[in-house]
Amino acid sequence: MKKLNLKGLTGEVVTRFSPQYEETRQEWNRAVQKFPLVIVYCSTVDDVRNAILWARKHEVKIRIRSGGHHHEGYSVGNGVIVIDISRMDGIVLNNNEQLKIQGGVKNEQLYEFAGSLGYPFPGGTGPTAGVSGYTLGGGWGFSSRYLGLGCDSLIELELVDYTGRILKANQQVNPDLFWACRGAGGGNFGVVVSMTFALPEPVENVSFVEIYAPKADAKLQETFLNAWQYWLEDLDERMTANASLYNSLEEGTAIYGRGFFYGPPEEAAKVMEPLLINGKIQLFVRYLPFMEAVRAVDATYPEYERFKSTGRFVYRKFSEREIRNLVGLIQKRAEGSIFAGLTVYALGGKVSDVNPFETAFFYRQADYILGIQTIWEDPGLEPENIQWMKKRFPYVKSITKGSFVNFPYSPLRHYEKAYFGWNAPRLKKVNKKYDPYNVFSFPQGINRAPR
Repeated sequence: MKKLNLKGLTGEVVTRFSPQYEETRQEWNRAVQKFPLVIVYCSTVDDVRNAILWARKHEVKIRIRSGGHHHEGYSVGNGVIVIDISRMDGIVLNNNEQLKIQGGVKNEQLYEFAGSLGYPFPGGTGPTAGVSGYTLGGGWGFSSRYLGLGCDSLIELELVDYTGRILKANQQVNPDLFWACRGAGGGNFGVVVSMTFALPEPVENVSFVEIYAPKADAKLQETFLNAWQYWLEDLDERMTANASLYNSLEEGTAIYGRGFFYGPPEEAAKVMEPLLINGKIQLFVRYLPFMEAVRAVDATYPEYERFKSTGRFVYRKFSEREIRNLVGLIQKRAEGSIFAGLTVYALGGKVSDVNPFETAFFYRQADYILGIQTIWEDPGLEPENIQWMKKRFPYVKSITKGSFVNFPYSPLRHYEKAYFGWNAPRLKKVNKKYDPYNVFSFPQGINRAPR
């Protein structure tokens, strides 16, 4: 293979000829089998700028990597340049009591910083996920119903555009770009190198709640899902939770849920009571400093996993038959699957207080997000698991509306409408304005070509 002309690139540049490439490739390919041409680990904005200009000069496609948690692996690709900003991870508290972070900051880093100052933060649930990717897709977390989505706390961002310029975006400067980046910004308009967030009021403790029903049969799972949809009707906005109905190799069928309640444990227990199904589901409540609650969530995440998943928005109550059909989807796992599950994520509260057209995140009036997932360990059994999902997705799609861009699904047809609803036409116009040559195009990016 002919060596690349790397003139113009700065930062740590890794190619297939670099000694560290194989180690880097193995790290990424534990879950995603992709082979980038060049990886640039950026430490400065100039590194980002130079990488973009090099890619344009050499006609190499760009992928942007922050936390590297894109569910479909779009933060890496074959024969591309990966602009990795994970080393740009500075955080400061500015004079206006706002948090300004660089684009490579991860959830756990931001939680640690804000928590050390006594503040909660409406961040994501995955500790090593990038804050920028989380926020740019809207951002659901265990504080969403009380503090809003991640993008609702965003007050300004800076990105490097296709020309290498730094663009600032807020309500006054480039407001159309700011609108678009709150729900559809991931990879579509440029490389986000900084974000500024408003901080909520300080909070000392939150109630970390967990529910668990080992050996929950299909009937109990159905009863729980029915209780869940009615529980959300008048739910105290201080509570945000999710719950999984699952079938795992280790446990069989079970139910597990968790969440944050911004109030004392006695009140948290009372709020959770309708989900306990007359004592058939166990409840655990711990009153913890916010940072300790975040660590309790972090401890449950594996280092990595091979999975296929998606998330859809639910706007109505399901009938008994629909619930039975949904639960039936996970009663048989795919060959090699160690986990098959349905997960529900509560919406409402502060999320629904914002008009669907005020930010690019359209599905604010949904009751909750419904996800379906399969996890496997043997890479050779990926086709069987993908087929398992492919067979089940049409039914989930038929009773829901739209897809959550942070839980993407590569086979999705008409994905722009699915991810962005009636905001899709406006997003195409904004994209044409700020990236006229499709420099930041990627699978399931905003596509301006006629359909």
